[in-house]
Amino acid sequence: MKEQKSGKILIIDDNEDLLKAAKIYLKRHFGQVDVETNPGLIPILMVNEQYDIIMLDMNFTKDVSSGQEGFYWLDRILEIDSSAVVVLITAYGDINTAVKAIKEGATDFVLKPWENEKLLGTLNSALKLRESKLEVTQLKSQQQQLLQDIDSKFKDIIGQSPSMIKVFETIERVAKTDANVLILGENGTGKELISRAIHRNSKRHKAPFVGVDLGAITTTLFESELFGHKKGAFTDAKDDRTGRFEQANSGTLFLDEIGNLPLALQSKLLAALQNREITRVGANKPVSVDIRLISATNMPIHQMIHENSFRQDLLYRINTIEITLPPLRERLEDIPILANHFIETYSKKYQKDIRKLGDGLIKRMQKYHWPGNIRELQHSIERAVIMTSHSILQQEDLFVHKQLSPEKQEDLVSLEHLNIEDVEKILIRKALQKHNGHITRAAEELGLTRSSLYRRLERYGL
Repeated sequence: MKEQKSGKILIIDDNEDLLKAAKIYLKRHFGQVDVETNPGLIPILMVNEQYDIIMLDMNFTKDVSSGQEGFYWLDRILEIDSSAVVVLITAYGDINTAVKAIKEGATDFVLKPWENEKLLGTLNSALKLRESKLEVTQLKSQQQQLLQDIDSKFKDIIGQSPSMIKVFETIERVAKTDANVLILGENGTGKELISRAIHRNSKRHKAPFVGVDLGAITTTLFESELFGHKKGAFTDAKDDRTGRFEQANSGTLFLDEIGNLPLALQSKLLAALQNREITRVGANKPVSVDIRLISATNMPIHQMIHENSFRQDLLYRINTIEITLPPLRERLEDIPILANHFIETYSKKYQKDIRKLGDGLIKRMQKYHWPGNIRELQHSIERAVIMTSHSILQQEDLFVHKQLSPEKQEDLVSLEHLNIEDVEKILIRKALQKHNGHITRAAEELGLTRSSLYRRLERYGL
C-alpha cells in the first residue's frame, strides 16, 4: 500500500525556474506544493488554504539584495497566522540576516541554490514544528473550552424570589472586597455556586479558585492536603506536593463542609488563617499565602459553639460576612423557573423535544417538600426528560418515585411500593433532621461511617 504523503507547502519566489524545480522535487515528499511569483497574493492564498510551511524568498524585484521585502512579507504572514511556519530563502544569506530572521519569527533559513537532501531535512523538521504548534493550539483551545464548561454550570444563579434577590445584593456588595465569607444552607441549596459567583466577581477572578471538601478529608491527611508536604515526610510522600492553600495563592480558597472539621484540626486551620502562612509537612520554613477565604456548611454552626464542637474564635475568623441560602421550599416562585431551566438543559443534552411543564405539575411541585433542594429538583427533571415520551412533562413523569402525597412523603412508606433505596433515603433524611444536619451524629445513629453516609447523600441527591 502506497504511503500517504502529508504537508501543504507554499513557495513564494520570483524565480520561475526555481519554483518549477522545487515543485517537481518536493511533490514526491509532501501532499501539496503550491508556488507563486507574486508576494502580493500571499494574503489571498493564506485565506484560501491553510499551509503547513511557507517558503518565502527574502529578495524580490523591488529589493534585490537587502532582504527588507522578505522581512515585510514575513511580518504579514505572521500577522495573518501567528502559528505559521516560515522558512526564508535567499542567495545573499549571512549569519546576521539569519539571526534577524529567526528573531522576527522565521522558523529556519535556507540558501539557494540548495542541496535537495538538506532542503528536505529542513522542511521535515519545519513540518514537525508545525504539527507541534497546531497540537499546542488545539490543547489550549480544549483547555479553555473545558474551563468554560466547568464554570458554565456555576455561571448563572437562577431565582427571583425576595430571599434570592437579597442574596444577589449581598454577593454584589461583598465580592469586591477581600472579606471572609461563610455560606450557610442545607444540602443542595447551591453553596458552591454562590462561592464561585463571589470569586468570579472579585478582584481575584483571574487567579485560581480552589475548593476542598473538609468533610471528605481524613484526619491523617488534613495537613498534607491543605498545607502540602515535602518528599519523604511520610511513607507515601514520594514527591514534594503543594497544598490547597498554596494552590489558591492570590485567589480564593473555598472550604466546604467546614462544620464537619474535628476540633483538633480546627486549631491548625485557625493558626494558618491568623498567620496567613503555612508549613508543609516535613518542612521547617513557613510559606506566606495570600488568599480570600470562603467557607460553607449545612451544620448549625452557631449552635455547635454552645455544644463545644466548633471553636468560637475560628467562627469569628471565617464569617466576616455571613450568607444564608434559603431552602427550595421557601423559594416557591423560583421552582418553575429552575424547572424550565433544567428542562431546556437536559432536552438539549438528550436531544428531546420537551417544551414545558404540564398543567397542575407546578402546583404539585410547589407543595412538595424538596428535602434535597435544587439538587433533587435537577435530578428529578433530568430523569423525567430521559424517561418521558411526551413533549410536555406530566405529574407521573416527575413524581414517579414520589407516589405519596408530597406533604406526607417524609413520614410514611407505602408497602405497595416498598423499595430498599426509598427506605434508606427516608431513614437518612430522618437522621439528618433529628440531628439538625450534623453528619457525624447522623452517621453514628445509622451505623455508618461518615464517608459511607456522604456516598449515600451523593447517590440519592440529598
